[in-house]
Amino acid sequence: MADYIVRATAADLKIRAFAITSTELVEYARQRHNTSPVATAALGRLLSAGAMMGVMMKGEKDVLTLQMKWDGPIEGLTVTADSHGHVKGYPGNPNVIIPVNYAGKLDVGAAIGYGELIVIKDLGMKEPYVSQTPLGTSEVAEDLTFYFAKSEQTPSSVALGVLMNKNNTVAQAGGFIIQVMPGIDEEVIDKLEAKISKITSVTAMMEQGMGPEEILTEVLGDFDLQILDRIPTAFVCDCSKSKVSRALIAMGKKELQAIIDEGKEIEVKCHFCNTDYTYSIEEVKFLMQQAMLKSAAKKLGMSEKTEEKPQHDH
Repeated sequence: MADYIVRATAADLKIRAFAITSTELVEYARQRHNTSPVATAALGRLLSAGAMMGVMMKGEKDVLTLQMKWDGPIEGLTVTADSHGHVKGYPGNPNVIIPVNYAGKLDVGAAIGYGELIVIKDLGMKEPYVSQTPLGTSEVAEDLTFYFAKSEQTPSSVALGVLMNKNNTVAQAGGFIIQVMPGIDEEVIDKLEAKISKITSVTAMMEQGMGPEEILTEVLGDFDLQILDRIPTAFVCDCSKSKVSRALIAMGKKELQAIIDEGKEIEVKCHFCNTDYTYSIEEVKFLMQQAMLKSAAKKLGMSEKTEEKPQHDH
């Protein structure tokens, strides 16, 4: 079954919950970036969280960006998502190889290292909302739990998991985010915490054949769980040659002339999906003409603006 996100409420709207099955999108990311197992696990966790946090936004054009910047060998992760379940992302170093941790599991925390989590929400306002919180465990789920508590003042439980096959493909990937709203009874919180503490791992539940609905039922079944909707989710990159061309034009005449002087075609790679875009020297010359026209139009606009005289009432 294709990946999807479930949105739900419980405890008379005092709990809201999201759960995702993201096995296909994480496997697609692994193939696009040719990631090592620990890089797949790290990126997969953040992609799963990003997809769920994306559908929390209400605007059609809202965009969420999650960045984990750190000193570990993976050299950072970047994920962006929209409110329609589309998500994409990449690791700084997809080939990182490190020993497993003391429990014999992929050591995502060591791969990430120490640093900060940056959350950027572009909600169509004048300025985007930006939050920076220090990384605690660097295991992703715990760091997002801390972010929700500190930056959004929303007590949350975040669980994320990526299980690998022996051939390094993705066997299972998914997670949940459960949040309590203001005014919830302490008794309900205690019961909820007890339920969550009994969960071993999301991927173990998925291995038993449980989907997002069953996972949320396991945690919230005693709290009058209401499934609101199911949202398809996938790794979707909206890059194109025309977008790359606009980025090259923005580099300006000097940089484009240096490419022309080099006399070789260039390859530009999309960070998010690893797609290569090739430009011949003729194409770069055309882009330079566009850059020159843009620059001339800008100067002309500035010149006309300076020549405008203030109007006075007589």
